[in-house]
Amino acid sequence: MLNVITLIGRPNVGKSTLFNRLTRTRDALVADFPGLTRDRQYGIGRIGPRPYVVVDTGGIGTAPEGVEALMERQVQCAIDEADQLFFMVDARDGCTPEDIAIGARLRRLGKPIALVVNKSDSTEPALAAADFHQLGLGEPWPLSATQGSGVRALIDRVFDALPARGEAPETQDPTGIRVAVVGRPNAGKSTLINRLLGEERLVAFDTPGTTRDSIFVPFLHQDRHYTLIDTAGLRRRARVQDAIEKFSVIKTLQAIEASNVVILVLDARAGIGEQDATLAGHIIQSGRALVVAINKWDGLDADQRDRIKMEFSRRLGFLDFAQRHLVSALHGSGVGLLLDEVDRAYANATRDLATPVLTRLLEAAVREHQPPLMQGRRIKLRYAHQGGRNPPIIVIHGNQTGSVPETYRRYLINRFRRELDLLGTPLRIEFRTGSNPYEGRRNQLTARQISKRRRLKTFTQRKRR
Repeated sequence: MLNVITLIGRPNVGKSTLFNRLTRTRDALVADFPGLTRDRQYGIGRIGPRPYVVVDTGGIGTAPEGVEALMERQVQCAIDEADQLFFMVDARDGCTPEDIAIGARLRRLGKPIALVVNKSDSTEPALAAADFHQLGLGEPWPLSATQGSGVRALIDRVFDALPARGEAPETQDPTGIRVAVVGRPNAGKSTLINRLLGEERLVAFDTPGTTRDSIFVPFLHQDRHYTLIDTAGLRRRARVQDAIEKFSVIKTLQAIEASNVVILVLDARAGIGEQDATLAGHIIQSGRALVVAINKWDGLDADQRDRIKMEFSRRLGFLDFAQRHLVSALHGSGVGLLLDEVDRAYANATRDLATPVLTRLLEAAVREHQPPLMQGRRIKLRYAHQGGRNPPIIVIHGNQTGSVPETYRRYLINRFRRELDLLGTPLRIEFRTGSNPYEGRRNQLTARQISKRRRLKTFTQRKRR
């Protein structure tokens, strides 16, 4: 077990900035906007004498209501897990009444607390720390999370008092499956992850845009490692105006790229819209295995269910390779089957495909339906082999493969997917034309003929003489 350091404080004091500094990552979304962080974000500290776990938390206030009350629960869970608390305050604001209230609360916990005076780079450190002695939490420690000044010295001082335990973690478990949960705002992504985990790990509130950052949550299920990635809901580009939401969109797209399998959450009550189709198209373009979860299914009558099925076939018919699950994240119905489907999709996406099998399937497909003629010449497809995994890539060699029409490519994709039972994953086909062994032969023959004619001309001239 590694030591756990939890960052707490009121909103906009620089907790996420210090989190990124300690982990040497950009995992936490940072902006000059209070209340940006809402969920617990975990990372491995890389600055200091030995590794440790860093926990970023949302800002806490004195009278939390609504979503802030749920954020407060997340902060309390992070405090309970902590071996060391970093109580962060803002040197530019001075000691505020909120800081005093939080400090009084922390003193009753009986846990080691370091009073961190952030944003001290623009003033004398001693002067920046002077105002915070009244909190009664020991010597204030001035630093700058943005510039990094004072950070290493603070970590060294803290670890002198903490017990030595834990070793440097190696790379992530190679058997772990990274699962990104994506969808439109308020589709129930955080609720679904909480249901899978069996605890209120993420802030789930009945307001669109509750999740703003991508939160990575590792967990173990039936002796198998997973990492669930909660993401911000994606809206149409025309509705994305503020900078924070633009950064959230970028983080969501990065989470899709970093995942092995994507669970696309659709809101059955809101219907299936163009944004769902756009998001599904991006998932396919990224080549990620896919599972579709139609959420909030339990509250629909028969007519509404028929309408959703028709909308799915009309707007998302290109997702015929993905398994659909009708679930209720709030009540748990149908959720238990999702991870089994994730396992199946991941296994298909990373499967080994033997060259003889692929070549035989190609020959059968060509016999049943020949490629079209191009400029009077028949396209010849000779053999196939696997060119990649996640997504599976089948490379087909032949002649004039650059002229294969898109309709025939789709025919081959459907044929391979059906014969190989590759459900849950996109399939890509690449065509390659081999080098022509007779290319340039005409020029060689012409050169020989010219040489022969020259020799014959020379012989004729000599004979006449």
